[in-house]
Amino acid sequence: MISHVSGAEIAVAATKTLTLVLGGLITYHSYRAYRRTAARQLGALALGFAIVTAGAVLGGTFHMVVSRYMDVPLTVPILFESALTATGLTVVLYSLYVRR
Repeated sequence: MISHVSGAEIAVAATKTLTLVLGGLITYHSYRAYRRTAARQLGALALGFAIVTAGAVLGGTFHMVVSRYMDVPLTVPILFESALTATGLTVVLYSLYVRR
């Protein structure tokens, strides 16, 4: 059985892919800067962006794959993504206040 994929689902997949690429690049370059300088602020920044990126991608994946085959309301993947985004942004904020 072939299931229909809507244009909106294709757009979500495309934007989540773009989020993964951009977030991955920011995380990678932040981590490289951390390794080069050993500045805790940059390590926290890399971790925060990694969490935000993972939340966006996993939330979209959870919605498009898991909720399609299970009876999961839309609010569950949104809550999951929002929680990871808030956690990641908290770590990014922390990175702005960390002293060496």
